[in-house]
Amino acid sequence: MKLNPYLNFDGNCEEAFNHYKNVFRTGFAGNGVMKFSDVPGEGMPPMSDDIKNRVMHVSIQLGDQMLMGSDTMPGMGKPFSSGINNYISVHPDSREEADRIFAELSEGGEVEMPMEDQFWGDYFGSLIDRFGTPWMINFNEAYN
Repeated sequence: MKLNPYLNFDGNCEEAFNHYKNVFRTGFAGNGVMKFSDVPGEGMPPMSDDIKNRVMHVSIQLGDQMLMGSDTMPGMGKPFSSGINNYISVHPDSREEADRIFAELSEGGEVEMPMEDQFWGDYFGSLIDRFGTPWMINFNEAYN
């Protein structure tokens, strides 16, 4: 299992991650910078051009770990708040372990996205546990 920090931004995620990749002398991992406009039509409500241009997901490799991030989407989920704009992203070794971790962490908490297969190929869900800690549970067979 791997744990990775996941940062949220209010429209400047791409700028921040371009800076971080320069500081750490690395490049974007995976699919590069994915924007909300990359989400298939049935996956999202109608969006303004500003929201379409926000980052849905980006990551950079730091040694054997990843630093991940995205922009928030105004009107969905919790409003952006600087200083508490992060998640812990857990990458279990199996789909069953992902389900178990998600179920146990979500007890008494708030499910943001239930565990489901996603268009980017992962089995993913997010929640805020009963202690106020935000979690992302992410399984991809190809990475295990």
